[in-house]
Amino acid sequence: MTESLRYAGQDCDLLVALHARRSAEAVFRFAEQRPGRPIVVALTGTDVYRDIHADRGAQRVLDLATRLIALQPQARDELEPRWRAKVRVVYQSAPKTPGPHRPSRRFFNLCVAGHLREVKDPMRAAMAARLLPEWSRIRVLHAGAAMEEDLGQAARAEQQINARYRWLGEIPRWKVRRLIASSHLLVSTSRMEGAGNAVSEALVDGTPVVASRISGSIGMLGADYPGYFPYGDTEALARLLVRAETDPRFYDRLKARCARRAPLFDPAREKAAWVTILKEL
Repeated sequence: MTESLRYAGQDCDLLVALHARRSAEAVFRFAEQRPGRPIVVALTGTDVYRDIHADRGAQRVLDLATRLIALQPQARDELEPRWRAKVRVVYQSAPKTPGPHRPSRRFFNLCVAGHLREVKDPMRAAMAARLLPEWSRIRVLHAGAAMEEDLGQAARAEQQINARYRWLGEIPRWKVRRLIASSHLLVSTSRMEGAGNAVSEALVDGTPVVASRISGSIGMLGADYPGYFPYGDTEALARLLVRAETDPRFYDRLKARCARRAPLFDPAREKAAWVTILKEL
C-alpha cells in the first residue's frame, strides 16, 4: 500500500487508491506488475458525480478495482451496473470535538465550513441572510480560504454590505471544529458533494444541519431529512433558517434526526468496515 499518487513498484499485498482519476497511473502500473493482487479504490465526489461519467482512465480504474469504497450509499446509484457489486459503503468518520461548546445566546450562529469554490455555492447563505427579517438574530460565520479569487472578492464585498455575514478566511482545523461545535446550525449549500466532512463533523458534535438537497447530502442525512432546501434557492433557504431560529419544535427535530445519524460516523465503525473489507480480500 502506498500513500502517494504514484506506485514505484513496491512488493505490496494490495493497493489502496484514493480518487480514481488521479490515481489511474498507479492503478494501471500495480495491475500490470502485481497481477491478481487486490486493488481498492476509494471514490471521491468528483469521481462519482463527474469523472467516471466522462473520463476513460477513471472508468478503466473501476474495471480493474477489486473493491470500490463509497463514502455514502447514494454514490452506488451513480455507477454502471457492472461496477455496483464491488461497492462497499464506508462512512468517513470524525472524532468528537473535545470540551464543552455552548452556542451564543446573543446570536443564532450559522456556520459555513468550506473553501470558497464555485461548486460549493459559497455565498448562498450570505445571500439568504439578506432576506431575513430585521428582528432575526441570525449571523453567518464562514470559514474557508478563497480558492477562486473572484469568490474571495465577493466575500470581502459581502462583509461591507451585509452585517449578518462574516468571512473568517482560512483558519486552523481545530478552530473550524470548535466553530462547528459551537454553532446553532451548519449550512451546506453545495451543488456537488461526495460526502462533506463538515456534515459528518457537525453530526458527531450535535450541531444540526441545513443542506441543499443533493445526492451526497441525502446519502449522509437520509432521504426524508427535514432540513433540506432546493439547491440554489435563496428564498427557500432563508425560510428554512427562520423556521430553525423561531420554531423550537422544528429545531429539536433537526437535532434529533442528526443525533440518529451520528453513530454512522463513529471512528470505530469506520475501522470495523475496513477490517471487514480487508478480510473479504
